[in-house]
Amino acid sequence: MANKEFEYRGPVVNGFLMLFIQLLIMADIVWLIIDASTIAVITAVVLGILWIIMTCGYVMLEPNESFVLIFFGNYSGTFRRTGYHWINPFMTKRKISLRIRNLDVEPIKVNDKVGNPILIGLVLVWRIKDTYKAVFDLDSQSRGNNMHNLAFQTFVSIQSDAALREVAGKYAYDDENDNEHLLTLRSGGEEINEQLEHKLNERLAMAGMEVVEARINYLAYAPEIAAVMLRRQQASAIITAREKIVEGAVTMVKLALDRLEKEEVVKLDNDRKAAMIGNLLVVLCADDAAQPVVNTSAN
Repeated sequence: MANKEFEYRGPVVNGFLMLFIQLLIMADIVWLIIDASTIAVITAVVLGILWIIMTCGYVMLEPNESFVLIFFGNYSGTFRRTGYHWINPFMTKRKISLRIRNLDVEPIKVNDKVGNPILIGLVLVWRIKDTYKAVFDLDSQSRGNNMHNLAFQTFVSIQSDAALREVAGKYAYDDENDNEHLLTLRSGGEEINEQLEHKLNERLAMAGMEVVEARINYLAYAPEIAAVMLRRQQASAIITAREKIVEGAVTMVKLALDRLEKEEVVKLDNDRKAAMIGNLLVVLCADDAAQPVVNTSAN
């Protein structure tokens, strides 16, 4: 038998029809007990045992749910038909939800490409795709449905942690050299998320799971270097602001000189132009507004 998922092809009876048949059998059991003959009593006992066994065959499925059916240790297929049905009562039925599930991975500390410790977390949307792998390739240490669900969540959580560390280690947190073409965790956006989703799908496919969506939802420097990096960012912002101020001041000085020469307001030699340029640059580039000098000395 191939070790892969396939649809259950065995006999399936409508649950309400089988319930009606069981009611008829119950009526026969009651009539046989009333008859009280030896043969009638034996027949009633046999029908009673059959009735109890038949009761174990009912299954009910809602949309995006399935049953993995096992017949004395052999995989018999996956049953996905919604509604109320009756299946061979000797089948072991393990209910598996195919619905979408969320996982919020708490921020973990990792080292980025350049070795800076960072905190990074993700939110993951996943679901069961292959019920055979999910049930038989993943060891839940138990046969219960609740333990299976717990095993799924634990497996996804561990593999998400590993994939997140792998992706985070390939990129720097931020670009320290102002290279616009360098892909970083902070600026990568959709591209980083796509790579994370790809890595997660590779890891979860072994257990029959698929990732619908994966997104980094938390990204920050670790506390031990956060203050230093904040000062670096502030210094970078100050330098950028100063560059803009100087650029604007030079433009305004050039405009003033050109206007004075064009309108012939005053003729300035090179020394006076240099002095004027220096004064204007001091005023325009200063942090504080220029203050008039008041001479309070007596004449």
